[in-house]
Amino acid sequence: MTSGTSIKNVVFDMGNVLMTFDGPYFSTLFTDTPEDAELLNAALFGSTTWSLLDSGTISHETMARVAAAHLHERLHPNLRECLRHWPEHSAPIEATNDLAIRLKGEGFGIYLLSNANTRVMEQLSHAPALPFLDGYVISAEERLMKPDPAIYRLLCDRFELEPEECLFVDDNADNCEGARVAGMHAFHYRDNIAELEANVRLLS
Repeated sequence: MTSGTSIKNVVFDMGNVLMTFDGPYFSTLFTDTPEDAELLNAALFGSTTWSLLDSGTISHETMARVAAAHLHERLHPNLRECLRHWPEHSAPIEATNDLAIRLKGEGFGIYLLSNANTRVMEQLSHAPALPFLDGYVISAEERLMKPDPAIYRLLCDRFELEPEECLFVDDNADNCEGARVAGMHAFHYRDNIAELEANVRLLS
């Protein structure tokens, strides 16, 4: 990164930064017992196959089939309902959405970079910050995933951003490191909104 360069853009992750993503909680909404919720979560959100969905290398139909293979048949209706409706229960994180909207009003560019599947808008549509985004890049649409530096560079190339003028915000430390490798500033978000805003002010 270029020393002394001020940031002009803030790039937000989605899951657990702008929107909640809580597989164990979502699973409780589509089952009747804690035991069944645990089984559903393990087969779906907690499965390593979920990352393949976010990478765009498998379809939702394949994800459903793989998850069903790990569940008793009696839970297959629960699985189908969960797959169909869980995005409706992903809630906006008020503090980060408010910050994004305020920063946009102050003249910052506001972007989204998320490891998410092709149905991402069903989840992101609940985010108050969505209308204020200047652009977004979604892993499943690009067949690239954080923390690969290539996806951060793709964002910058697509929207003509200088990496050293961007602050990337993610709840995953590895993803933050990927951003740094790509030349961005990065902030590891852990519900520390005051620290995040202070970091924005310091760098700008």
